[in-house]
Amino acid sequence: METKSRKMKFTDLKDMLKQSGEAYGKRPAYIFKTEQKGKFRTITHEEFRNEINALGTALIQTGLKGKRIAVISENRYEWQLAYLAIVTGTGIVVPLDKALPDNELESLILRSQVEAIFYSKKYENIMNSLREKKNTNLRVFISMDLEENENGIYSQKQLVEKGKKLLAEGNKEFLEAKIDPNAMGIMLFTSGTTAISKAVMLSHKNIVTNIMDIIQRFDLTEEDRFLSFLPLHHVFECTVGFLYPMAIGSAIAFCEGVKHMADNIKEYEITGMISVPAVFDIIYRKIIKSIEKKGKLEAVKKGKKISSILLKVKIDLRKQLFKEIHDSIGPKLKIVVTGGAALSPETEKGFYDLGFDVVQGYGLTETSPVIAAETPKERRLGSIGKKFPSVEVKIDNPDENGIGELMAKGNSIMIGYYENEEANKSVFEPDGWFHTGDLARIDEDGYIFISGRKKNVIVLNNGKNVFPEELEILLNKVEGIKESFVYEKKDEDGDVKVCAKIVYDKDLIKELYNIEGEDNIKEFLWKKVKEVNNLMPKYKYIREIIITQDELIKTTTLKVKRHEELKKINENK
Repeated sequence: METKSRKMKFTDLKDMLKQSGEAYGKRPAYIFKTEQKGKFRTITHEEFRNEINALGTALIQTGLKGKRIAVISENRYEWQLAYLAIVTGTGIVVPLDKALPDNELESLILRSQVEAIFYSKKYENIMNSLREKKNTNLRVFISMDLEENENGIYSQKQLVEKGKKLLAEGNKEFLEAKIDPNAMGIMLFTSGTTAISKAVMLSHKNIVTNIMDIIQRFDLTEEDRFLSFLPLHHVFECTVGFLYPMAIGSAIAFCEGVKHMADNIKEYEITGMISVPAVFDIIYRKIIKSIEKKGKLEAVKKGKKISSILLKVKIDLRKQLFKEIHDSIGPKLKIVVTGGAALSPETEKGFYDLGFDVVQGYGLTETSPVIAAETPKERRLGSIGKKFPSVEVKIDNPDENGIGELMAKGNSIMIGYYENEEANKSVFEPDGWFHTGDLARIDEDGYIFISGRKKNVIVLNNGKNVFPEELEILLNKVEGIKESFVYEKKDEDGDVKVCAKIVYDKDLIKELYNIEGEDNIKEFLWKKVKEVNNLMPKYKYIREIIITQDELIKTTTLKVKRHEELKKINENK
């Protein structure tokens, strides 16, 4: 489908807002609930851009031209307004993780040398403490919730009003600000799943290259509506769930939390969203459970068989055959993009069979973020799809199965890590190729299959490689296992063992198998682990397990913090 945005070429985010604003100004950019059930309030693309110009003008007037400015809050309109007002003419935006403890937040504020910060009510205490301590560069505090300036704290609303007055008086400093597309415009901290977080420097060129690639690859238009769910500081949500909809004139609604996701999808008539595999695994399990409870599992299985025969002759009746399921999730939902970790092939196929397009994307903070993605038309089960148009990829040093480290090159790859030459040397080759740190293979048709993180690979004494992620997917399929963590253990004699930490669901195990007591549960889970072992070559066998009811330590995008989990296991020996 040829859309207006397909023909657009953006040089930077300011240019993106200008072109898309001219094309889609009257379309809704945001949809909000009102006091009245079923009645919604909207902000158009034109209104949003006017507020960006007003806020940016006021920020420059406040002495913040060229400065670094942080943003921290739950997903909301004010976050997105602040981000674009900073980045399209004021200075450098530094999005911060909303789930960080106070001490880590303070550390990132110090490291990034930000001079101003936008924040919501939840962060009032830490902000007040930083104002008193005066140990950071912060001098401008901007509240997203205050109606007006108070005790030296600026109100974001009042800044917007001030900016509107300045614009009316002819102030064009922000409007005429020049953007250097190759300079750092965004500073992002990696989620630190393997070590201390690194500060990633991204340019406007990095981000708009990725947006233009997404536009070429997906058939979404100004008619579509996105649900914003993943934390906005995360570049996956920021680029794909916020900046991309802005570029194509779509509308955004904010999710009220994972418990409300299904309701929000229906209420806002959402057509597209992005999330992480953990969320879709839960949704899929719930769908199957409710089908079982209603005694309709056999009928659904029959329906799947019929639809797969019809699909071979290009007849798609999945939406009609599984209408009840579509109505329960959201009848207008047509595409869901998942990333951040591997989606289990069972969940991916399950959704596809029921007529939902759940596609996988792959990327890193360092790559703005998407390197490759499936699309509804181009998919291969278990793959992350094909590389994006502007990106080059290759496999470094492939083994006999074609598996090696995935390398990438292109305009969406970061400028580098901030003040970290050692890290830059370790990820960049002199000719510009970037080491992703992920092991993969590319098939003859260009589909990329990720095996696991290079750092996580368990190398056995016989030289064979075991990918923990592969085993975790199999373990997590077992009913009664909530999640798992596969790791290596070196015995005193030097033998390397594959071990697993299993988080179990006590109530579900009692309900399904009538098994109680930790020893009995461990015995039962060990039997299940042996069944998983039997699906694999002997060298991949899990040889030891520990069980717990405590959740694994995770980042805000639900990735397991592997180094912290290992530390915890070693401490509890």
